[in-house]
Amino acid sequence: MLRDMEPADIAGGAFKEARLTYFDGASRIVRYTDVEVPFPEGRLIVSCTDVPGMITQANKAFVDMSGYSKEELIGAPHYILRHPDMPRAAFKGLWDTLARGEKWTGYVKNLRKDGAYYWVFATVIGNVRKGNLVGYTSVRRKPSRTKIDECAKLYPTLFAPGEREAYSP
Repeated sequence: MLRDMEPADIAGGAFKEARLTYFDGASRIVRYTDVEVPFPEGRLIVSCTDVPGMITQANKAFVDMSGYSKEELIGAPHYILRHPDMPRAAFKGLWDTLARGEKWTGYVKNLRKDGAYYWVFATVIGNVRKGNLVGYTSVRRKPSRTKIDECAKLYPTLFAPGEREAYSP
């Protein structure tokens, strides 16, 4: 079960909180700060999920950047990293693209276990075995600061009416 983030989980002092409700009906309270953790130079973050989105594999860079242990990540829903600044429309585009059997790329602001965040340029593809979709692989690279700045301005405009308010505890 996905647990609420606790104040003791958060690095530093001040934080904001929001209740996120995910596509499957699960919800939790997340606590987050304005602290950005820079993407590590020369590394790729890689994870795999099953079709419903549960993490099945996580490389060391993913573990390190997320702030979770590998044991906490494996079997958890990938949306454990969802930051409240990410509008649902961004993920609808991802899932619509994957449903067409196409590769998706985009910029994502992820939430760490300690409440900090990090930006990625993600590529997600479906894993097909013997003609059947068995899961997804996501490879994340360091995004350019210019693209991060563009997304930070664009994403707040993509929230559906009332969606932002739904994040209030």
